[in-house]
Amino acid sequence: MSDYKDYGFNNNSMTHNFNYILQPLLGMLAKDKNQCILDLGCGNGYLVNHLISLGYNAYGTDASEKGIRIAQQTHPDRFFVQDLSTGKLPAKLQGLPFDTIISTEVIEHLYDPAAFIDFCKQALHNHGDIILSTPYHGYLKNLVLSLFNKWDSHISPLWLGGHIKMWSAKTLGNLLTGKGFKVTAFTGCGRIPYLWKSMLIKARLN
Repeated sequence: MSDYKDYGFNNNSMTHNFNYILQPLLGMLAKDKNQCILDLGCGNGYLVNHLISLGYNAYGTDASEKGIRIAQQTHPDRFFVQDLSTGKLPAKLQGLPFDTIISTEVIEHLYDPAAFIDFCKQALHNHGDIILSTPYHGYLKNLVLSLFNKWDSHISPLWLGGHIKMWSAKTLGNLLTGKGFKVTAFTGCGRIPYLWKSMLIKARLN
């Protein structure tokens, strides 16, 4: 039985989540500090290609061969198929001085998120930054979902390859600090405060 469900990318256009994640994410970056960026779970390469257009040095990996083929149409030397279970970056990325890892809307799909953070630590060069986005959960949002009986559709068990972890700022922060990171920034994305669609957390490896 396969452990991976391909997202089903058809082109290199912006995926829907970047409508509310992109600008807050860019606000967490600075060219003088984030000089070598790796996007883990880059999908169709939209974010990496956009960062390159802004003058950043960025690369991307993803398990989706179709997504990587689409991404390579713009920058063929910047994208690689990645099997996280190997515990290693693709050969051509090994040794690059990545000071920043970005992963958007990935960690909620992972059975072992702690192993994923260990992988990020291994890929980072010295004391680098990690920026994660994931659907937001907190008391008020969870209460509203309950009051309007939306849990079945919100976390549908019928969604093959769907969300298997629900993160709050506290639980994701605890995961990061437990792995030696210090949380340096947080922002909610989409909708009104505390009913956010997603959240972004930035942390630095101590």
